[in-house]
Amino acid sequence: METNKRRARTLWMVRTAILTAIIILMAFTPVGYIKTAGLEITLIMIPVTVGAILMGPGTGALLGTVFGITSFIQCFGFSAFGATLLGINPVYTFILTIVPRVLMGWLVGLIFQALHRIDKTKFISFAVASLSGAVLNTVLFIGGLFLLFGNTEFIRGWGPTWPAIFAIIAGTNALLEAAISLVAGTAVTKALYRIFKT
Repeated sequence: METNKRRARTLWMVRTAILTAIIILMAFTPVGYIKTAGLEITLIMIPVTVGAILMGPGTGALLGTVFGITSFIQCFGFSAFGATLLGINPVYTFILTIVPRVLMGWLVGLIFQALHRIDKTKFISFAVASLSGAVLNTVLFIGGLFLLFGNTEFIRGWGPTWPAIFAIIAGTNALLEAAISLVAGTAVTKALYRIFKT
């Protein structure tokens, strides 16, 4: 019994370390953030989603924290948008980059666990949970951005139609993120599920 517990803990540590390394690698290479004319297209939520699905909400939250920390680091010269937010309010920027990512990882894990119990196809739960990673990342981040920075000159400086402009840019990016997350996340998690459960 004790041997099995040690083995399970070792496997969890190794798998979490691998996903953490992938998140860090993606964060500081063009793979993680695809630069666009507006906001960046973020793909780092995919390894967070994979971890949340395969290892549960707790691991999802932990990996989301790593994602959030790398997002905060991006604000120090790696991302013009992040650097601007950091200049306005460092505390709000820290909250904005960390909290939505932690919640995203945790919620994806909960969504998968709830759906997988009733999913007779054993496919839909992987697809919905993978898609939810991108959707939650966008909704929580944009919601936090409006809540924390909506009244700043930077956001209002986009003009009187800034909510519509922002929604179009964020919506376009969100669609691309969702499509990639759905395809890649579903394929990876479905393939690895049996291996991770052994």
